[in-house]
Amino acid sequence: MEAPILIGLAQINATVGRFTDNAALILQAAQKAHEQGVDILVLPELALVGYQPEDLVLRPEFIKQQASEFEKLCASLATLTDLHVLIGHIVKTAAGIHNCASLVVNGRVEGVYFKQELPNYSVFDEKRYFTPGNEPFVFNLKGHCFGVAVCEDTWLPRVPEQAAQAGAQTLLVLNASPYTMNKDDQRIKVMQENICKQEMAVVYCNMVGGQDELVFDGNSFVLNRQGQLVQELNTFVQALGIVQVQGHAVTARQALPLMPARTTNALPYNELHKNNDEPLESEIWRALVLATQDYLGKNFFKKALLGLSGGIDSAVVLVVAVDAIGAENVQAVMMPSEYTADISVTDSQDMAQRLGISYHEVAIANMFEAYLGALSPIFQDLPVDTTEENLQARIRGTLLMAMSNKFGAVVLTTGNKSELATGYCTLYGDMVGGFAMLKDLPKTWVYRLARWRNSITPVIPERIITRPPSAELRPDQTDQDSLPEYDILDGIIERMMEQDQSSAEIMAAGYSRHDVEKVARLLKINEYKRRQGAPGPKLTRRAFGRDWRYPITNGYHF
Repeated sequence: MEAPILIGLAQINATVGRFTDNAALILQAAQKAHEQGVDILVLPELALVGYQPEDLVLRPEFIKQQASEFEKLCASLATLTDLHVLIGHIVKTAAGIHNCASLVVNGRVEGVYFKQELPNYSVFDEKRYFTPGNEPFVFNLKGHCFGVAVCEDTWLPRVPEQAAQAGAQTLLVLNASPYTMNKDDQRIKVMQENICKQEMAVVYCNMVGGQDELVFDGNSFVLNRQGQLVQELNTFVQALGIVQVQGHAVTARQALPLMPARTTNALPYNELHKNNDEPLESEIWRALVLATQDYLGKNFFKKALLGLSGGIDSAVVLVVAVDAIGAENVQAVMMPSEYTADISVTDSQDMAQRLGISYHEVAIANMFEAYLGALSPIFQDLPVDTTEENLQARIRGTLLMAMSNKFGAVVLTTGNKSELATGYCTLYGDMVGGFAMLKDLPKTWVYRLARWRNSITPVIPERIITRPPSAELRPDQTDQDSLPEYDILDGIIERMMEQDQSSAEIMAAGYSRHDVEKVARLLKINEYKRRQGAPGPKLTRRAFGRDWRYPITNGYHF
């Protein structure tokens, strides 16, 4: 009978281009694994490099520095006797640049696998940077044969079949698979179909952390040969999972934290095992919190600033920010105009007090009148329209950016996906800022998250959730003066944007011609606005940004 083999999965939070820090994370995980008697340690895809490195890969010095750090890391791993470490990194050969996994044992590279399937869809551009391999890589330990694959390799059946034919009994998979809603179930089903049907067990180790418009959830897991879930690590935490393989049997052993766990007001982040009863709202909230933590932290921002309006979007952004970086590092400013309702000011004050943040009020009525006075000779008594509405938003944007410059705080924009899709936002106004955390969250989901977060602690005044949404830029204004009801709007956007349905197909599903044609027109004509907006985390199947690449100038109608 085969001897038992302990396998570790280290889902770590790597930063693109920060080779020394990433190597330190890898070494820490390896040392902890070695202390626990682990035989094989699996790390995420490009763990030494960070994912996605994008055009940094095209810089020769980037490749050179990464190679130098890899040599140093191998030397450091030499002290961890007989630990087999699978490290994701970049290798340059005469054939090109490769996304690869190297097996390091006692400080020596015992084998290298070159990723074969290079994704080139959605947010992925790997064919721009990497040359694919064409050979399997397997190795034997204690009588058991292990195969190696990298992320996209396992989303298609060819590479797993190749590994099985080479004798692999267990496939070790290094991943940098970005988070989207419900993707954890999808990953497991694909691995069951493509790997377990080849009578192989699966050890799936995924990256965790925020990187620009992506957030990686970890959620690493192990399946036995029958496709049954043996171990599943929690989302959005750095952790080391350990399982035992002996013959055909795969059993869970334990899970250990990596790095001190960060805590928030909403949820403890030290839970290492996935709770499959956790509501989706909780998972999305934790995605937003980690994305915000890492965008600010990895870009060396210690403080955040936002305009608080008394509306639902800014309320949710404020609470996520406090959960992510602490109330002491968050500043909000209420900028009332003559159209701002008293209850908006009262509710903003209430929220600031509940959360314990720094809060200021700067009235813009006099500034607005000054702008109108300066423009009156040019406008020459032309009727009032959205120009005056947008001017108020741009005054507020100017004030926020002034405070950002003065205090070194990044401005968090508060627009959601529904608004960005339809252009219900002001360029150089409420769109200004450095990070748009709700960019890929439809308005209906903003309400869902607010209600869920209040079920933990009542941080958002109930009136903010229940009152009709309004930009408050003209008398008695509501969002539905300009847009369909949000449940209708979001349904159309999802079908049109995420499912690529035509207007005719959407109308056949029961939506009115008026609403569908209006949304299609707004989606098309506001592309130029979205191109100038701040980055924000991808949460849905298709997000604006790298995931949505429509030309600004085009004559096609959705």
